[in-house]
Amino acid sequence: MSGGHATGGEFLVIPTQGLLGACARVLNLIHRLASTVSMLALLAACVVLTTGVFLRYFLKVPTDWQDEMAVFLLVGATFMSAGAVQARRGHIGIEAIASLLPPGVERARRLFCDVASLAFCAFFTWKSWTLMLEAWTEGQTTSSSWAPPLWIPYSLMSVGMTLLTIQLLLQCLLALAQPADRRDSPAPFGSGNPGSSGRTATDTASEVTP
Repeated sequence: MSGGHATGGEFLVIPTQGLLGACARVLNLIHRLASTVSMLALLAACVVLTTGVFLRYFLKVPTDWQDEMAVFLLVGATFMSAGAVQARRGHIGIEAIASLLPPGVERARRLFCDVASLAFCAFFTWKSWTLMLEAWTEGQTTSSSWAPPLWIPYSLMSVGMTLLTIQLLLQCLLALAQPADRRDSPAPFGSGNPGSSGRTATDTASEVTP
């Protein structure tokens, strides 16, 4: 979303001081935790589906819970990791003209995409929380015989979209706050920029600071 591949030139410098820098560091820690939880959720979904197949086709034991549980786990993994992927600008994007534009026009295009994505995700976040509260207060469940409560996947979707919206807002603020000559410097989410010999965002920021 709003940028495409995770190349080094697409990351913003995270300031070492100030409110934006503190927010970026806290958000990065949350992204790491969410990524770990998402990884475990994917692993759990694989185990659940494999167990269901084994029970049904080898032991002839009918099950009615594995499909929905796997869907809930996949929904959680997808939405909870969305903000972390956006921090790396790893969402799929079309970059047919990005390399052809002048640097200033490309920065404006990228900021426009971020703002448009922020507006969409903010609306999506609001609707997600609305659905979650409605499912919670009305006691909504799925239509299966297992009938798990629907507030569980809705809450995962809401939290994940909230993190994605906050990440997009932070990227827009950083893009507006940083001088033009710093906006293309690498500062990835995580421990270092892929392909930059392990340099961290703090190292990069100190190099470009006068």
